Formats: sequence, C-alpha cells, structure tokens
Amino acid sequence: MSVWLPSAPCTPRACVEATGSATAVPRAVLRLAAVLVVVATGVVLLPLGGRIPAGPVRRWCRAIVRAAGVRVRITGPAVPTGGLLIVANHISWLDIPLLAAVRPARMLAKSEIRRWPVAGGLAARGGVLFIERDRLRALPDTVARIAGLLRDGAAVVAFPEGSTWCGRAQGHFRRAVFQAALDAGVPVQPVHIHYRLAGVASTAPAFVGNDSLLASLWRVASARGLVAEVEVRPTLAPGSHPDRRELARAAQGGLRSQGARASALAHR
Repeated sequence: MSVWLPSAPCTPRACVEATGSATAVPRAVLRLAAVLVVVATGVVLLPLGGRIPAGPVRRWCRAIVRAAGVRVRITGPAVPTGGLLIVANHISWLDIPLLAAVRPARMLAKSEIRRWPVAGGLAARGGVLFIERDRLRALPDTVARIAGLLRDGAAVVAFPEGSTWCGRAQGHFRRAVFQAALDAGVPVQPVHIHYRLAGVASTAPAFVGNDSLLASLWRVASARGLVAEVEVRPTLAPGSHPDRRELARAAQGGLRSQGARASALAHR
C-alpha cells in the first residue's frame, strides 16, 4: 500500500450519528439551497483568482459553513503571512471551507476528486493540488512542487492523516508533506477541528467510509445547533525540529493534547 493511501476504520453505520427528523426537512432544504447560492456566487468570481483579497475569501468560506446551519468558532493566535504549511485533522468536507476561513490556501486533495462531476472541475480551477496517492514514484515530485509553492510565499493546506476520521478517533500524521516545509524553510501551522452538537462532541458532520457527499450534506443541514470549533495552535518555527518525523510528531502532539483538554472541559 502506498504511503498516500492510509485508511480509517470509521464507517457511517458504526460511527456517524443520525440527525434531524421529518420536521427538519424544510429547514434542511432551505439550508442546502442557501449553500448552493453562496457557492454559486464564488464560482462566478472564480476567474478573478488571486486578485480577490484574502478577507472576502475568508468571509465567503465562512458563509458556506453558516449557510449549512453550522456556527463557527475560530480561536487561537493569528496565522502568519508568507509561506506556510497548514496541517489539520480531517473529519468532514466542512474542514475545507473552515481552514480557508482561517487563511486562504492551496489545498492538497486526492487525484480521484478531479474526476468528480462539477466539483472536480471547480476544484482544479480553484488551484487544488491533486496527489496521485497510489503512485509512490510521484511522491518526490509532489513534495518538491509543494516546497516550491511554499518558497514563493503561498500557504498550502494538508490533511496528513490521509483519510477522514469520525472525530472520536484520530489517525497518525504521515511525514512526507512535512518534508516540503523543511525544504522550503517555512513554518508549520497546526489547526485542530472538532464539532459539537448541543454542547457535546458530535460525529454528525463526519464524511467517512462509503458515505456519499449528498448524505453528509443532508445530515449537516438537518442538524440543529451544530458548532464547528477551529483551534489555531502555536506555529512550529523553521528549524525547531530536526527532521520530518519529529516535525509531524510535534504538529500532531499539539492537536491531541488540545483535543483532550477540550473534551475534558466539555464534560465538566
């Protein structure tokens, strides 16, 4: 198995909570319609690309999440400007606009997404970096390409777990992408994402296993009181860790310790 093909044991049946009821159907339909309107607005402006300031992009990404009925809480220090590798745990499709609300960035995604109807073409036009995860030989070129973008001052978002998890458990950070930050001499910004429903941790937004995007969208839109919490952790400075193994361990260690503290506080 390729290093780009980790897997998670999470499945919709075993891990994901059901949400909503028959009375939630009108609310869900209205929310999905609102999401389509917000996304369509961004698609119209997509040809402008990098000419759109970061502020409006962040607000647009936040608007996508809010249109789905999800409240957003972003905490922690300001994210640095310049070349930056942003790494986060991966639970849901919501993670993508949430991280862009922290700082707009080039996103790493599996090459299969390029073949998705509509979404694949939009992702390609939006500057997504597609990774051929089943081709080990392509790994050095991928790392070199990411390092080049980082040297040029771009921010790049990666989900080093390589797969979505339900949120109750978390995978191990793969080391390869951290080599790009070392080669480029840029900081690494860990970000922890988790979701709460009625004040307790929720797996409702999880997009795992053989779950369909439509089913996940409906589950999120029909939930009531869903909150996305995005915790920006302290930045790992260039040269603070000797190799990619230690850098990956430090990035994930900060997320796990913070997640444990947040869980303990939520259950007091």
